[in-house]
Amino acid sequence: MIITYKYRLKDRSAKKVLRQHTIACNEVWNFCAETHRETVRRWKGGFNVRWLSKFDLIHLTAGSSKELGIHGQTIQCICEHFVTARNKKQGTPDWRRSFGNRTARGFVPFQTQSRQIQGNSVTYRGKSFRWFGNKRRPLPEVVKGGAFVEDGLRRWWVCFHVEVPETVSSATGIVGVDLGLKTLATLSTGETVPALQHYRHYEQKLATAQRANNKRRIKAIHVKIANSRRDQHHKVTTRLISQNKFIAVGDVNSLKLAKTRLAKSVLDASWGQFKSMLLYKAELRGVKVKVINEAWSTQTCSECGSIGGPKGIAGLGMRSWVCSCCGTLHDRDVNAAKNILNFAQSALRPAEESLRISDKHE
Repeated sequence: MIITYKYRLKDRSAKKVLRQHTIACNEVWNFCAETHRETVRRWKGGFNVRWLSKFDLIHLTAGSSKELGIHGQTIQCICEHFVTARNKKQGTPDWRRSFGNRTARGFVPFQTQSRQIQGNSVTYRGKSFRWFGNKRRPLPEVVKGGAFVEDGLRRWWVCFHVEVPETVSSATGIVGVDLGLKTLATLSTGETVPALQHYRHYEQKLATAQRANNKRRIKAIHVKIANSRRDQHHKVTTRLISQNKFIAVGDVNSLKLAKTRLAKSVLDASWGQFKSMLLYKAELRGVKVKVINEAWSTQTCSECGSIGGPKGIAGLGMRSWVCSCCGTLHDRDVNAAKNILNFAQSALRPAEESLRISDKHE
């Protein structure tokens, strides 16, 4: 499995050099974007044309590395990234601006042959860049490609793609996970992970900085929010992976909820990032993670399987309920987590059970 090692660059002088490389990379990206737009215009004009592949774009940009001042493999990587972004969007990606208030963040990819690593420094196009943290997390001997990337505060980082062997976890637990807003995650064991509400915590400071039009302060607060959210997600997912051999997590639809009055809290929870971390760490440790459709998980009694729980957004205020059939008192989120685990273990949902019974009678 390939993971990414990320280090903060030390050299302040590196900013100027990498900014020049970024401008060149943006020119390649914008050339690919304009070429694709021309292809779309020809298609709309009635010509029989096809979308250009990464090999077509690499052929069109061949020989421009000397003029742009970047390595030829960097140009090839940008063409490949452009095609991936275009296919995912099913349309032309946005332009990458090199100047002005809306300057795109720096991104300079490289391959194994276009850089040299020695100790805690990497050499690209004759310039050496040193990084922090090599003692805390040493870089393995075998390293693939990578990239120089820029964050929201215009700080530069170097990323390396490293292939690591997969291991087999010795954990024996199984758990269901229900993602929410009151709590980030509720486990089928009854344990809850608090929602720290990172954005809400800094909301007042962010509003003050916005009123003062302090752009650097605004960026710093946004970076702080993202880092604190990512830190919590890393800690929670690592603990879940280390303690369990099977994890079932609900496939909550954040895109639909982001269009409601709960949008700010939904985006602050960042369920997509949580599930992505859980999946790649599970693959690394040999843990099985199953993303389950959580339909009926709230309404179904985890003890007897009857339906009688709160329904929809209107029932979000009901945090506990009593089953009318077996009389069990349920915590809404714990019951949902238990049902998610049951569904993952091939238990039929109430709707599926009723269909199966009706088919037998017919």
